[in-house]
Amino acid sequence: MKALRLFLGAALAAALLPAATHLKVGDKAPDFTLPATTGGKISLADYIGKKIVVVGFFPAAFTGG
Repeated sequence: MKALRLFLGAALAAALLPAATHLKVGDKAPDFTLPATTGGKISLADYIGKKIVVVGFFPAAFTGG
């Protein structure tokens, strides 16, 4: 469940990055902190060196269009 929250949070964070940020394949993901579904906050930095983290971005996913 934590992995799912982290994945969804990462996708949201990627959508909220400023347009001037240009990441390339292989770049490290910028740190982000978002509200967790269980309350509190969740941060990418919490998992560095502890877990494998996959950051995915799916434009327009889960939308009606």
